[in-house]
Amino acid sequence: MDKIDLKILKLLQENSKITNLDLSKKIGLSPAPTLERVKKLEQSGIILSYHAKVDAAAIGLNVRTFILVSLAWQKENALENFIAKVNAIDEITECYIITGDADFLVKVVCKDIPTYEKLLFKTLSQIDEIERLKTLMTLSKVKKEKVLPFFYEDESK
Repeated sequence: MDKIDLKILKLLQENSKITNLDLSKKIGLSPAPTLERVKKLEQSGIILSYHAKVDAAAIGLNVRTFILVSLAWQKENALENFIAKVNAIDEITECYIITGDADFLVKVVCKDIPTYEKLLFKTLSQIDEIERLKTLMTLSKVKKEKVLPFFYEDESK
């Protein structure tokens, strides 16, 4: 990857709907080699996909929580079973194995508090592999960066 590829990555993260023509103008290449570079970035697995960013509140999803999950490791196949069950719950949009006070950090997005309460008590608390849950309720978002923290510009400038 050279500085042109890095600039392409930055511009596509900022606006994945940019046309190839506009992208080529911003990076200083003609459209054909620009498209070729984008295709190589896709084929090499650096660009994984393109997404529409949806405003959760605009479609009625007003509650975002993070849950610290500690597993009951003494249960047979606890890790595999927990991961399979988490993957089947649509409201869980992200799940990370972590270190520290818990084993997992789970992000939940849902309609409202009653919906969250139902998910917590009727679904999550029924997962045998979970030993302890701790909910962290979000109040507001102060930052959500869509561009990965990588140095995209030429250092000599």
